[in-house]
Amino acid sequence: MEPLYFSFIIPVFNRPEEIDQLLESMVKLEGVKQFEVVIVEDGSSLDSRAIVQSYMDKLNVSYYFKANSGPGSSRNYGMRRAKGNYFIILDSDCLLPANYLKTVQDNLKAEFVDCFGGPDTAHGSFSNLQKAINFAMTSAITTGGIRGGRAGKKTFQPRSFNMGISKNAFEASGGFGNIHPGEDPDLAIRIKKMGFKTKLFPQAFVYHKRRISWHKFLLQVYKFGLVRPILNHWHPGTSRLAYWFPSLFTIGLLSSLVLLCFGCVWPIGLYLLYFFVVFMMALFTTKNILVAMQSVVAIFLQFLGYGYGFLKSALLLFLSKKTPQNQFPNLFFDHGEQY
Repeated sequence: MEPLYFSFIIPVFNRPEEIDQLLESMVKLEGVKQFEVVIVEDGSSLDSRAIVQSYMDKLNVSYYFKANSGPGSSRNYGMRRAKGNYFIILDSDCLLPANYLKTVQDNLKAEFVDCFGGPDTAHGSFSNLQKAINFAMTSAITTGGIRGGRAGKKTFQPRSFNMGISKNAFEASGGFGNIHPGEDPDLAIRIKKMGFKTKLFPQAFVYHKRRISWHKFLLQVYKFGLVRPILNHWHPGTSRLAYWFPSLFTIGLLSSLVLLCFGCVWPIGLYLLYFFVVFMMALFTTKNILVAMQSVVAIFLQFLGYGYGFLKSALLLFLSKKTPQNQFPNLFFDHGEQY
């Protein structure tokens, strides 16, 4: 195998301050000095050109501006122009710990895989809301899996906030599709079907800021819910009963509220017990009572949004003869839009 040369691929849309912070964290990377950074500006009205230019003497960084076509297309654009033989894809709202690239390199040297993923976590400087949403997205009591640094070999699907792919796997697969969100598990599933090996690198984590509000978070998890039945439709072998849990959880919660009106208390009691456990786990993990309280809200919204989106998408795909693209055109980048 030829020596590894890493190319970071980072799409950005109207977020120059994020690129500044991410590049600053890359300047501090230890252990591996030979790498390049490819910034792909996806039709932004507020571009990062000046920020990127300020790092030209500190990093091997290149900058491309293109018409808006979505994050998947922008990542493909960057990988086609990258000089490396192994691509690391990041979201612009991430920060890297100093040992990140050395950890990735050590894992690949120990066992080479053509596609890897790593978890995300919250930095101590993040807001309470960011920490609460991070807990909701990474805790074993909710999603666990890739975002929490735990995943089974058969179910693992890397996510594009922290994902690596070899040049060979990219060229063979054609890269990301035009669905968003969901372009990353779709690519990971196709890569695995082609015989390439994927693996979770639990120690190769990133700090994920999640530019978020309660409204944006609810909309995000709702879209995640919409996308999963589409992926199950495209890749039937990946369907899992666990994907139905948020929908069943939400239906059960609504049913327990109805039963409460008729004097039946124990169903809602089970939900109160669950959220008490959530609060205590978040308090133990974050050591912050305000974050713990917000974590309860975050997990409620997570299950509500994802559960409703998943149930809606599953029913429409089952009852309708429309293709996913025609049924949910806003999830596909056939034209430019924000992400």
